[in-house]
Amino acid sequence: MEDRTRLRLGVAYDGAEFSGWALQPGLRTVASEVIRALEILFGEIADFTVAGRTDAGVHATGQIVHVDVSTEKWEALRDRLLWRLRGILPPDVRVTAAEAVDPSFNARFAAQWRRYRYRVADATWGVNPLRRLDTLAWPRPLDVERMHAACRRLLGEHDFVGFCKQREGATTIRELQQYDWARDEDGIAVATVRADAFCHSMVRSLVGAALAVGDGRRDEDWLASILMLGERANDVHVVGPHGLTLLEVSYSDDPGDWQSRVDLTRRVRTL
Repeated sequence: MEDRTRLRLGVAYDGAEFSGWALQPGLRTVASEVIRALEILFGEIADFTVAGRTDAGVHATGQIVHVDVSTEKWEALRDRLLWRLRGILPPDVRVTAAEAVDPSFNARFAAQWRRYRYRVADATWGVNPLRRLDTLAWPRPLDVERMHAACRRLLGEHDFVGFCKQREGATTIRELQQYDWARDEDGIAVATVRADAFCHSMVRSLVGAALAVGDGRRDEDWLASILMLGERANDVHVVGPHGLTLLEVSYSDDPGDWQSRVDLTRRVRTL
């Protein structure tokens, strides 16, 4: 059997022209482009696993993948792999880093947390045309300080079913570690959201709920009450995907911690 090496890859992409991350028959996805490029260079690959599958239109600057490749071909390509991939991949996706790691590394289950950013423009004239693909235009002025204060009440480990599209057999219990709102130097309202993991549409629902508070349609108590519903909240707007970017996925620097993190992540979550 051919000797294999596990690689950890950093991946960045503009999600505008992709039908999401995951492989889908007949559709252009980020995974299909990255796999195609890797197979051109390495032939057969195995155990291609991503830290977090993003929806259609969502971007990433800090996505992480692990994949098992031929050790012989890795040794031959390691010093020029990024350059070779640059020549194969389309311009809206790039492999930004590649390193050999211990086989215990798992891009999905060894992750300690994931950090996302969501950009919203509430200027009366709309969005800077150069940022239209990664910034949501909001039609009403936003009180960012009010949004920030309200979202602090959601921090901690809770059942976020009110903010999630449920999937059969999947838990909606998550630990929300950070949810901040602030304006950047251009006046854009920027949300920073970090959690150990996210369920389907959770970030976009959290943002949609905060915007309802920020433009005065809802109050802070309404936002906090969503945690108590026990079911999907019908009055929470899921904002568009294009304002969302996966910025970073964090792992322990000690490979000895990876397997224990995998075991912890795979546990059945309860409150």
